[in-house]
Amino acid sequence: MDAVFKALADSSRRELLDRLRAENGQTLGELCERLATSGIGMSRQAVSKHLAILEEANLVATVKRGREKLHYLNPVPIHEIAERWIGKFEEARLQALSALKKNLEKRHE
Repeated sequence: MDAVFKALADSSRRELLDRLRAENGQTLGELCERLATSGIGMSRQAVSKHLAILEEANLVATVKRGREKLHYLNPVPIHEIAERWIGKFEEARLQALSALKKNLEKRHE
């Protein structure tokens, strides 16, 4: 999980994940082109290094298609973080809201 947090700590890598979430299965060239058109200047080599870190953290999966390498978002590690770190806090809020709803319904009866 440390590799996931390290990968997510960088805004450029989060941007790449957002790009893959919007359109999965992009090549390195497509990602570079879309970043350039959105005003984010990043060299091909920098994008490649960021993708390697994301792949190492299992946040990006790749599939070779001929000479191309397609990049896909893997949401599982992010879901695991949500389950472990965020879900526990949400559970208490949901229970509090449920108790509040029940108390309000009792008052109206």
